[in-house]
Amino acid sequence: MSTWVWVDGEVGPAADARVGALDHGLTVGDGVFETCKVIGDTPFALSRHLVRLRRSAAVIGLDLPWGDSHVRAACARAVGAALVDPANAETGVARLRITVTAGPGPLGSDRGAAAPTLVVAAGPGAPWPATTDVVTVDWVRNERSAVAGAKTTSYAENVVALAEAHRHGASEAILANTVGALAEGTGSNVFLAVDGRLCTPSPATGALAGITRALVCEEVDVTERDDLTLDDLRRAPEAFLTSSTRDIHPIARVDGTVLRCVPGPLTTAAAAAFAALQVRSLDP
Repeated sequence: MSTWVWVDGEVGPAADARVGALDHGLTVGDGVFETCKVIGDTPFALSRHLVRLRRSAAVIGLDLPWGDSHVRAACARAVGAALVDPANAETGVARLRITVTAGPGPLGSDRGAAAPTLVVAAGPGAPWPATTDVVTVDWVRNERSAVAGAKTTSYAENVVALAEAHRHGASEAILANTVGALAEGTGSNVFLAVDGRLCTPSPATGALAGITRALVCEEVDVTERDDLTLDDLRRAPEAFLTSSTRDIHPIARVDGTVLRCVPGPLTTAAAAAFAALQVRSLDP
C-alpha cells in the first residue's frame, strides 16, 4: 500500500514529500484539515468538506489564498497518482486528507508573514469491522474553547484519549464536555436511541459538526440535544458512530457492556438511507 502527496504543485510518494521544519503546523499545530472517503476516483462530499475547511480556517483566523478549484485540482492529482501506483492495485484508494497550515513561522505561537501550506494526501484506508466497541473517558471536550467547532491539526488530546480506548480493546473514546453533556468521539460523532428516537449531541456541546453526521440528519429523523450524558449512551438499546471513513458504524459495546440491539432498527434505517444517498450522488 502506498500514499501519494501533493505539496507545492508537485505529487510524489509520501516518503519524498517535504514541508519546512519550522512550519507552524509542525511546531505548534496551527492548521486545519479534512478527511474524505474516496469512492472510485472521487472524494465523497468534497464540496461540503471544502466549505468546512474554510469555516475551520476562519475560526482560527487563517486566510486561505486558494480558490476551491485549486484545492480540487490538487485532490485530483493526488488521488490519480495513488490510483496508478501498482502498490495500490489490490486495495485501491480509500482515503484523502487535505491539510492547511499557517506556513513557516517563528518558534512560538505568533504567526509569521509566510503564505499557508497546502498538503493533500491520498492512499488506502484500513477497513472497519462490522461493529465497534467504544469506551468513555474522563477527559472532556471544551465547548468554550477558542477553536470549538473547528477541525484543527491540534489533535494531541484526541491521540491520548484514543490510545486509552485502544488499551481497553475499543476503537474509539467517547468524551463528555465540561458540564457533563455527551459530546463526541475523538474522530467521530455519536448517535443513540433514547425513548425510541434517534438522537445526537448538538454542536453546542463542543461536538464537531461532522459531514457524515450532517448527511444522516438530513436523510432520517434525528433530534439534536445538548443534555445527553455518558449514562444515556451506556443505557442506550442501540447506538452508532459516524465519520467520513466509518460511514454508519454500529456500536456493539460501551465500556464493555453489550448493547441490546446491534445493529438496531434506527441504525439499520440510517445505514440504508446513507447508502442510498451515496448511490444518488458522490457530492451531495
